[in-house]
Amino acid sequence: MIKLLCLTLTIFVLGLGSTQAADADKILINGFIYTMNDAQPKANAVAIKNGKFIAVGSTEDIQKLAGKNTQIIDLKGRMAMPGLNDGHSHPTEGAIANLFSCKFEFTATQSDIAHTLKNCIKKNPEAVWVVGGRWDSSFFENNDIPSPRKWLDQYSGDKAVYFSDDSGHNGWANTKALQLIGLSKDTKDPKGGTIVRDKKTGEPNGLLLEEAQTTLERKLPDWTSTQYQAAVREMARIANSFGITGIKDAIARDPILKAYHAVDQAGELNIHVAAAISTPYGHREVPLDYERIVTLRDKFASKNVDTRFVKITNDGVPTVSRTAAMIDPYLPHEDFPEGFTGLLHVDEETLAKDVAELEKLGFTVKIHTAGDRSVRVALNAIEKAHKISGRSDLRHELAHAEFISPEDMPRFKTLNVVADLSPYLWHPSPIVQSIFDALGERAEKYFPIRDFIESGTPVLAGSDWPSAVASLNPWIGIEAMITRRDPNGKTKGALWPEQAINLEQALKIFTIDGAKALRLEAVSGSIQVGKNANIIVLSQNPFTIKPTDIADTRAEMTLFSGKVVHKEQAQ
Repeated sequence: MIKLLCLTLTIFVLGLGSTQAADADKILINGFIYTMNDAQPKANAVAIKNGKFIAVGSTEDIQKLAGKNTQIIDLKGRMAMPGLNDGHSHPTEGAIANLFSCKFEFTATQSDIAHTLKNCIKKNPEAVWVVGGRWDSSFFENNDIPSPRKWLDQYSGDKAVYFSDDSGHNGWANTKALQLIGLSKDTKDPKGGTIVRDKKTGEPNGLLLEEAQTTLERKLPDWTSTQYQAAVREMARIANSFGITGIKDAIARDPILKAYHAVDQAGELNIHVAAAISTPYGHREVPLDYERIVTLRDKFASKNVDTRFVKITNDGVPTVSRTAAMIDPYLPHEDFPEGFTGLLHVDEETLAKDVAELEKLGFTVKIHTAGDRSVRVALNAIEKAHKISGRSDLRHELAHAEFISPEDMPRFKTLNVVADLSPYLWHPSPIVQSIFDALGERAEKYFPIRDFIESGTPVLAGSDWPSAVASLNPWIGIEAMITRRDPNGKTKGALWPEQAINLEQALKIFTIDGAKALRLEAVSGSIQVGKNANIIVLSQNPFTIKPTDIADTRAEMTLFSGKVVHKEQAQ
């Protein structure tokens, strides 16, 4: 009885509090608070102290926790909810592109790109390299440009120019860029990529697919540590402005890890970061360097940066570049051999060994698997790894899990594998049209989220920004999950509307499920006593508007660990 009485008193102090010690730092009152906590799904007010929720309940009860120094925020009926989590992004790369690169929109025309390139050269007259992008996957299918290399040459002067495409898997270079990296007619294609060549001369025509692109990128001049740190601050600012308080960097290269650590150590990182340590890109027949991965994990982990994640890329993309590994062949094309099924970077046995060793070391592994063959190989490898390591608790992720063979669908749940989905693309668009151009009618069965949910598969959602999408805005992804239509209204029609889900499911994926993917479920993802005070105040209640208006939702205020890190100016 004594133990029970003590427990009851503890819960009372944590939940409502009645002592001066429980006086809140902040109180949010008079709101519609959607908590994502099944035990208490809705509330009107919350109290925050030392960065954590100390009470969730009615405005009347929560106001009792106010002291003379408590900040009181009147929500005036607005909706609030947990901060959102982006489970797959390249946010610092996106911020670098915004701040420092030669950037144009995915929809850019030939004249748009020429104009942008000339302006970038004018602004940086001393630069040797002009780097940026991103051009549409089907740009060269839709534009008659016999030599992409020579086309760039006419606008680039003495500069080396390199542009990535919208998927981030393919590149476009001018003559000087190819010369500076030593790529010529005599250069052989890497095993995991293609140097596209002029059919008459055999000379590189400027297009570099998959590992051929990586060969060039490895030789590009790197950004400075100051630029990387500026990009980390900028990505956090952008994320917070959309209501994102947790994000997974899907390929955290060494300088990015260093920048996250430096900004966090300086007390300037206002977001939870799960950093997936990068591994060598492209064809590989040898195991990973596990000692390197452990060293990076231990060196760069910090308060808001979790480095217990690893990224392996095992195929490309199912656009007209035809680099995703498919079970059945792509549509015929003169640039590809008959019966072509794409590229697989790492064989099943090597991948199984990698996953098993990483499991032993406690890492969650994210594997890029765009094609159904790549998905099957990854599932086979994970199944073998579980038997080798003796554990299956780490919830590895298959990113992007776009095409799934029916017999592989139930294996996700069985193997505790997460489907890492990209709902920002779940509608007709130029890049989706490129997938149709490569796969034909098979592209109609793209991203089966309803099937995943009904099969009990754990899921997460991520923007993949800046790849394929123009914005980190999660509300675009949430609307597309529900409508399977273009939230921007630029492309008509719907993409597999039978797979649409409802708003409750979508918000759970972006909160609770996202927190699990970031290994933050104990401290984030829902509004409840004891968890970090990550909460956002919305411009509108998505439950009371048309689904086609959800993408217009804004985060008017974002709190990260109880600190206001974003606030819209009053109109």
